[in-house]
Amino acid sequence: MGEDIDTRKINHSFLRDHNYVTEADIISTVEFNQTGELLATGDKGGRVVIFQREPESKNEPHCQGEYNVYSTFQSHEPEFDYLKSLEIEEKINKIRWLPQHNAAHFLLSTNDKTIKLWKVSERDKRPEGYNLKDEEGRLKGLSTVTSLQVPVLMPVDLMVEVSPRRIFANAHTYHVNSISVNSDCETYMSADDLRINLWHLGITDRSFNIVDIKPANMEELTEVITAAEFHPDHCNLFVYSSSKGTLRLCDMRASALCDQHSKLFEEPEDPSNRSFFSEIISSISDVKFSHSGRYLLTRDYLTANVWDLNMENKPIETYQVHDYLRSKLCSLYENDCIFDKFECAWNGTDSVIMTGAYNNFFRMFDRNTKRDVTLEASRESSKPRAVLKPRRVCTGGKRRKDDISVDSLDFTKKILHTAWHPAENIIAIAATNNLYIFQDKVNSEMH
Repeated sequence: MGEDIDTRKINHSFLRDHNYVTEADIISTVEFNQTGELLATGDKGGRVVIFQREPESKNEPHCQGEYNVYSTFQSHEPEFDYLKSLEIEEKINKIRWLPQHNAAHFLLSTNDKTIKLWKVSERDKRPEGYNLKDEEGRLKGLSTVTSLQVPVLMPVDLMVEVSPRRIFANAHTYHVNSISVNSDCETYMSADDLRINLWHLGITDRSFNIVDIKPANMEELTEVITAAEFHPDHCNLFVYSSSKGTLRLCDMRASALCDQHSKLFEEPEDPSNRSFFSEIISSISDVKFSHSGRYLLTRDYLTANVWDLNMENKPIETYQVHDYLRSKLCSLYENDCIFDKFECAWNGTDSVIMTGAYNNFFRMFDRNTKRDVTLEASRESSKPRAVLKPRRVCTGGKRRKDDISVDSLDFTKKILHTAWHPAENIIAIAATNNLYIFQDKVNSEMH
C-alpha cells in the first residue's frame, strides 16, 4: 500500500468473526471518522459497532495502535408500513461521521427509510454529595437537611454513552442509498432511487427536495439514482450517479431544484461492445470525490474510473477490476451477482484507489506507477504479522502455482464495502460477517 502498493508491508490488525453466518451479522457499511481514530460498521441486523484505535504503546513507541471495540448499539429496528403493507428492514445502508467540534462524536446512520443522528460520548466522573438527594438518588426531606455541602465529581470507570439526538423520518418514498454531510457542517443530503433531499441537522420535521427524477408516468422510468455525495470543500456542489452510467454535477446556487445539472459526465458507448448486459454493467454503484475535490472516482460492475471535474466526455483513467468476468456475465446474471453494488475508496493522498471483487479479493491501483495488485481478505492473512501475498486469477493456458482459476472463484464471498483511513495506510475490509483491518508495518512487528 502507499505509493508503490508495497504488499510486503501490510499487516493485519483486527478481525471480527463468528463461527456461523446469520443474515443479521453481515456487514453492510464501513466508515472511518475524519481523524481515523474511530471506525464504524453497520450490519443487516441494524447494529452499529464502533472501533477505537488504541494509543501507541509506551513500551513500543513505534508500534501503531490496534482497533478494539469501543461501543455497540442498536441503531434501527425492523418496522412495518401499514399503509403500504411493506416491511422496512433494519439493515444499516450507510454511516457518515460529522466533523468533531467538541469532546463528543456524532454520526448519521440510515436504513431504507429513516436517518438517525447519534451522539457518542464518554463519562468517567460522577457527581456526588448532593444536598437534596441521597446516594440512591431519592429526594431527602427538607427537615433532614441540617447542613449544606458542595457536590464533587468523583472518578468512575469509563463509560461510553450512545444516545439518539435526532430522527429524520417520513421524507423518502423509495429506499435511501446515500447520505452525505455537507462541508458547511450544518446540512446533509439523503438520496433514494428517484429523489435527493437536503436536511438541516437541527430540523427533523422538514427537508428540501433538491433533485427529483420521477417521471409523471412511472412506465416511462428509464434510470434511477444510485449514489450521491457533496463536494469536500464547496458546500454548493454535489454529484449523483445513475443506473445509466452517468454522473451529474449540480450547483445549488443555480436553482432551488437541481433537476438541471451543471455538468454531465458520460462516456459514449462503443457500439462494438454492445450486448444484452451493457446497461446493467454500466450502472454506477458508487461515487466518491477525491480529498482534493478535483476528481471523481466511480465504480461500475467491471471497472473503476477516475473523472476530472474539468472533462466531461470521458474518464481520465479506467481500471479493469475483474475483466476476466466478461465471459461469465450470463451466469452472473442468472445468480443475480451482476446486480452487486461494489464500493470504492481513495487513499489519503488520492494516489491509490481501492475496490472489492469476488472470492474475498480486493484490488488496489496506483495512479502514479500504474501498478495494480489483487489481495485477499482471508483467515490465513488474519494471523498476527501475516503478510498479504498478491493473488492472480488465470483465465486459461498456463497456470502458476498460486494462481486461481476463474472457474473456481467463489461468488458468495464478495468484498462490497471498503474504507481507507483518511491520513494513513490503514484499510478496513468487510467480508460477509468479518471485518479485516490491514495496515503498513512501521519499524516494528505488530502483536
